[in-house]
Amino acid sequence: MNLILQAFKSNATDINVIAALAKAQRVEHIDAGRVPDVQAWRCVDVDNSDETRAAVDAACLSAQVDYAFVDPALRLADFRLVAMDMDSTLITIECIDEIADMQGLKPQVAEITEAAMRGEIEFNESLTRRVALLKGLDASALQRVYDERLQLSPGADNMLKAIQAAGLKTLLVSGGFTFFTDRMKTRLGLDYTHSNTLEVADGKLTGKVVGGIVNADEKRLTVERVCREIGADPSQAIVMGDGANDLKMMGISGLSVAFRAKPVVRAQADVGLNFVGLDGILNLLA
Repeated sequence: MNLILQAFKSNATDINVIAALAKAQRVEHIDAGRVPDVQAWRCVDVDNSDETRAAVDAACLSAQVDYAFVDPALRLADFRLVAMDMDSTLITIECIDEIADMQGLKPQVAEITEAAMRGEIEFNESLTRRVALLKGLDASALQRVYDERLQLSPGADNMLKAIQAAGLKTLLVSGGFTFFTDRMKTRLGLDYTHSNTLEVADGKLTGKVVGGIVNADEKRLTVERVCREIGADPSQAIVMGDGANDLKMMGISGLSVAFRAKPVVRAQADVGLNFVGLDGILNLLA
């Protein structure tokens, strides 16, 4: 195995200490051209024991360095699909929390959102409760959130351009809302999107969702469906997420990426990006 280390800022001492913990045979700089503003190193032929992984994890967290143990043979060309969660993954905000802020209810809604992302509340229940709090809000609030608050996560543009240039398909699958995923699809040239539809009547939110809820099971089924459509196996999918409702789709992927994720997700993902941007995955794949 190789160990890939990357950070926005680091120093040689930290990298050398981590490489020594991993018993690396040598350390190489990775060309900064693929991921601008990020320093990256490849530690070649490292020890892959649980003890070493635990030591590397602690040292990297202390130094604010992202790490990944990867098969040296792994290539971007091995994959056919990149599937992403939207809120707090592809974008920096939780859209429903920001919509609730227009109603003066952000603290109440955000508390439910956080509990759901940690896996403490079943997702269907959490979404139903949160959407109900939005009843009566003018639907124009959705456009305000999009215009005033929605921002892409660091590295999102660079990551998408690279994977699209390599011929991979893209899927945005979200427990959020079609109002936002539809706009992301057009803006970023995504191939597939799937999310929830907020019910609107007389220009107001009714506090209900139209149709079935895109929960953890539906996210997994969506990844499987898109893979079938493009003639790929789920093992040829890279899946990115941050919350507990992403774990099922991450679990069937060939490479699961926890981005600025909750501890329960980081613990189960193949790769954790806690400090660098989404384009950090490009340094992992030749």
